[in-house]
Amino acid sequence: MSTHARVLLHHGDITRLPADAVVNAANATLLGGGGVDGAIHRSGGPEVLRECRELRAARFPDGLPTGQAVATGAGELPARWVIHTVGPVHGRTRDGAQRLADCYRNSLAVADELGALTVAFPLISAGAYGWPRDEAVRTALDSIATTPTTVEAATLVLFDAATLRLAESLVG
Repeated sequence: MSTHARVLLHHGDITRLPADAVVNAANATLLGGGGVDGAIHRSGGPEVLRECRELRAARFPDGLPTGQAVATGAGELPARWVIHTVGPVHGRTRDGAQRLADCYRNSLAVADELGALTVAFPLISAGAYGWPRDEAVRTALDSIATTPTTVEAATLVLFDAATLRLAESLVG
């Protein structure tokens, strides 16, 4: 039976948080990059990159489309799976807000397919992709809280204390 995930907030490093699945704010190549993407690839080790290369070769020769999500194993991370999703670059398209929400919704759908009960999310598109933090936090919280899922707990992992306080003010 689908329900809604309990939304938790956490300040820290997403690569150290135990969860069934960790969401990667990936770039379309799926081959690693900066920010959360680079950290997940470094911490997950060569197994994550190998599986991402296989996905590119078999399913996504042109890259993972913005807003979509796909899973790999988690390698050396304290998780079973990595769910890769590509957030939109702020201001690049008219439907950017919808695509940002899709990242969270589609990641939860992949988590459901995997049977993941706990999922750790970064704040997608709020770094190099330029999304304003308040809007990114609102979209994350609203999307996770309103998406039907079998995931029991979804943790939004925030890298700095100021963003954590902003998120706490929106849920409290």
